[in-house]
Amino acid sequence: MRRATGALFLTATVCLATMPVRGDEAQAKAILDKAIKALGGQEKLSKAEAATWKAKAKITIEGNDSEVSTEATVQGLDHFHSVFEGDLGGNKVRGESVLSGEKGWRKVGGQILEMEPEQIKNEKRTVSLMVIPATILPLQKKEFKVETAGDKTVAGKPAAALKVTGPDGKDFLLYFDKESGLPVRLVAKVTGWMGEEYTQETTLSDYMDFGGIQKATRLKIKRDGEDFVDSQITEFKVLDKVPADSFAEPK
Repeated sequence: MRRATGALFLTATVCLATMPVRGDEAQAKAILDKAIKALGGQEKLSKAEAATWKAKAKITIEGNDSEVSTEATVQGLDHFHSVFEGDLGGNKVRGESVLSGEKGWRKVGGQILEMEPEQIKNEKRTVSLMVIPATILPLQKKEFKVETAGDKTVAGKPAAALKVTGPDGKDFLLYFDKESGLPVRLVAKVTGWMGEEYTQETTLSDYMDFGGIQKATRLKIKRDGEDFVDSQITEFKVLDKVPADSFAEPK
């Protein structure tokens, strides 16, 4: 009898341990639903798969600050084109980066370099970390696993955290202001151009309305706790149609 009772108890314990945590799923979904509504709603955000924006930024490298301007176009999570221009250490620099599905290129100083497979993976992650906080909608897809990750204070206000694991198996933390529901911080491991890995923390603020969509116009990025980029978006527009050559190899 004891053996049977023990076996029954063990079976029940295993079953309970392997059952999905419905309460956590419901809580995570509630956070996402609130964020989607705060950003403009499902209908408007679903039409914002393609967008373009311009920004002015201060970039800090080894304690030295430089002013740069950037312009970017994105479509989904795997098509991205960005151009930056600035004065780095007294040198005028113009760079271009293109991601087109399973292909990618970088152009610096007139030299075009095709991205290696690992660089393309890293670029896709970088694009995902930019796009997901802006629309949240990709997190509704089955390729993403989302779970609650506790609370934290962000900019002096309580925020709820979600741990997101993407199709690449890598995760990141996304924090949402508890009152407004808006995304306010993202923390993730990222890889630099030279293959070096950083813990990157992006703080999102100064939300503005662009055609019914709320967009964070101030992004402050730290890498391993050090200032890296302080960006101010000056223009943002949803695109009904992306020009055909937007994601072509640079010339």
